[in-house]
Amino acid sequence: MSVENVHPDVGHAAKPLAQGTEHAAEHVAEGHSKAEAFQHFLLHHVMDGTEWHLPFLHISLPSFLTLHSVMLILAVVFLYLLFGVFFKKGQRVPTGLTNFLESFVVFIRDEIAIANLGERDGRKFAPFFCSLFFFIMMLNFMGLIPLFSTATSNIAVTTALSLVILGFIIIGGIARNGFIGYLKSFAAPGIPGPVLVILIPIEILGVFIKAFALTVRLFANMLAGHIVLFSLLGMILLFGVFVGPPVVLMATAIYLLEIFVALLQAYIFTLLAAMFIGTSLHPEH
Repeated sequence: MSVENVHPDVGHAAKPLAQGTEHAAEHVAEGHSKAEAFQHFLLHHVMDGTEWHLPFLHISLPSFLTLHSVMLILAVVFLYLLFGVFFKKGQRVPTGLTNFLESFVVFIRDEIAIANLGERDGRKFAPFFCSLFFFIMMLNFMGLIPLFSTATSNIAVTTALSLVILGFIIIGGIARNGFIGYLKSFAAPGIPGPVLVILIPIEILGVFIKAFALTVRLFANMLAGHIVLFSLLGMILLFGVFVGPPVVLMATAIYLLEIFVALLQAYIFTLLAAMFIGTSLHPEH
């Protein structure tokens, strides 16, 4: 029954209520559309899925690929171009990009690999740690570019990286010290037997806790920073352009901080990995 078909007094009283309900519904619908826009055009940088949202273009990915798996492939391609094409080998005095990249390689070799694994093992593991560092750094920096997504904000990606390190810790420790020798590394000499009953399970559990710490540290730091950044930008969609200037200023500051965090987290992950592997290979230290 419409408002016009009721008693005139009731009808006049009901019209404002009906109009208010319609306006409320419009506001709800408008808020819903803004929330959807925020989700589809901002949060896709940290969310995995089967679509790649580009400016003015949405790409549906094949069933065997996800957005973050595409980011992993692109990171490998970019690293190949960086070191296989633009990196000039054989320069007696490296200059430009080659000198810049070599400074990172030398730092990782001397200050991370050799410092934690010794001269012999450090030089053997240096290529692995360089690959690990540049791969994580590339993924982190790609997440700061609007065209791409942050694969390191996916806990499945960081878990896979940590499982590789866990494999080096366990398999490397057994290969270097033997199975019995590796087990003995969990029991420090001179500790009473009753204490070892408690200490050894804790030490064994600590190996897996190290891998878990690597997983959560990288995942949480990359996800948190992007969520803060996108939440600030989402305020413009939700509250209007009048909040734009201060929000953009704060978002710019967070973005600059994210550039530093992207480099820092790659360094921390590589450093901790070298420390954990070095402890496994050389338990006496």
